[in-house]
Amino acid sequence: MNISINKKITFFLIVFLSISLVVLASTNLLVKKEIPKSKQLTGVVLNKKKESLTIKTNANEVYTFKTNQSNKTTQSSFSIGDNILIEYTGLLNKNASLQDITILNCLETLEETDSNGIPLSWKDNGIFKDYYLLAKNKLDELTLDEKIGQLLLVKYPSSNGKEALKEHQFSGYIFFENDFKDKSKDEVVAMINSLNEVAKIPLLTAVDEEGGEVVRVSSNKKLAEEKFASPSEIYKQGGLTAIKEDTIKKSALLKDLGLNVNLAPVVDVSNSDEDYIYNRTLQEDTAKTAEYAKTVISASKNTGVSYVLKHFPGYADNEDTHTSSSTDERSLQVIKEKDLPPFESGINASAEAVLVNHNIVKNIDSKNPASLSVEVHNLLRDDLKFTGIIMTDDLSMKSTSDIEKNVVKALNAGNDLVIVGDYNAAISQIKKALEEDELSENLLNKLAFRVLAWKYYKGILFEIHK
Repeated sequence: MNISINKKITFFLIVFLSISLVVLASTNLLVKKEIPKSKQLTGVVLNKKKESLTIKTNANEVYTFKTNQSNKTTQSSFSIGDNILIEYTGLLNKNASLQDITILNCLETLEETDSNGIPLSWKDNGIFKDYYLLAKNKLDELTLDEKIGQLLLVKYPSSNGKEALKEHQFSGYIFFENDFKDKSKDEVVAMINSLNEVAKIPLLTAVDEEGGEVVRVSSNKKLAEEKFASPSEIYKQGGLTAIKEDTIKKSALLKDLGLNVNLAPVVDVSNSDEDYIYNRTLQEDTAKTAEYAKTVISASKNTGVSYVLKHFPGYADNEDTHTSSSTDERSLQVIKEKDLPPFESGINASAEAVLVNHNIVKNIDSKNPASLSVEVHNLLRDDLKFTGIIMTDDLSMKSTSDIEKNVVKALNAGNDLVIVGDYNAAISQIKKALEEDELSENLLNKLAFRVLAWKYYKGILFEIHK
């Protein structure tokens, strides 16, 4: 009898303990599920408002966070240019204008540097990485005004180009057809040389020599026997082999004149002659355009001329932004499938620069032109892993010229260079933004550093070190 009772008690104890262990294990699993693992993000404060804080990460991505949460991120906690560490839970969305995450803590951190004094947040292991030390040393020699100048790619003034450059030390000039009109080769070379004589940092000397409708140099018969044909015409006649030969020939002409940047190729995908951009494209599908981008960039290497992929993230069937604003209504998925592959192909071939268009891409950022959009630049940096120079299309175009603080917005959005006509207004805007804490001097230094690294990569800065 006692033995039977003991067996029953033992049995019930075993069952009870088993159930308890199962419940305890389940509880632990639930607890683990209920407490998400926190993550960390470091960056530099770009902007602060009453209820938001915008930072640029070490990967050159820009995110905006709510600051009205029960944590240390209050409006007065940080200043523009501060280095901060954010501890959070949730997922970052590079395509969102405001991040839907929970911030657990936010702390100011010291700017860490390597043994050469280069901030670690500037070192992205990118295409220009071998020239970062040279760029940092050169940056330290520049005044604030000279650093500002390195962020501006200016339309060449018709009258006082040399005097303006001597005063403001622009990063470079863009030349148009009228700047070459009736000039001989010797006169063009003399023009470029006279500018570099007063430039503390050798200039980016840029043109749009696309071929076809847009030919700034070869429109002058004194400089070229005939105009360069359009990419579509060349491709139809000889395929990618002809494209390669054309790129090499074009580069040789530009370099011979002292020009070192070609704002080409146009790698927008267009298959309809009703599109504004159609005549300037390859007029082929995405796959063929991607091969075209790769061919041009590869052929341009070691020619002394850098080529610029444009117009990110793809012009499609949108209106001419020289004369009006334009909105791209397509889905992000369509853009990724149809428009991004040519840019990705060119980037994988070591493209040094990408130019961003002024279309409002509704399903990426419905409020800002692409050139001023944080989300568009995040797409280029994050999805396409681009580490080179990002530049705006001309900010004096109608689609952006009337936007208040357009230059400052362009820099805060993720551009390294801005193309401007009214350089005095651009410089005033930047200086005012620095004074009013709307632009970080830390960011300005980083952007100038990146432009200098590009110039070393190109080889044009080595001359002053001989």
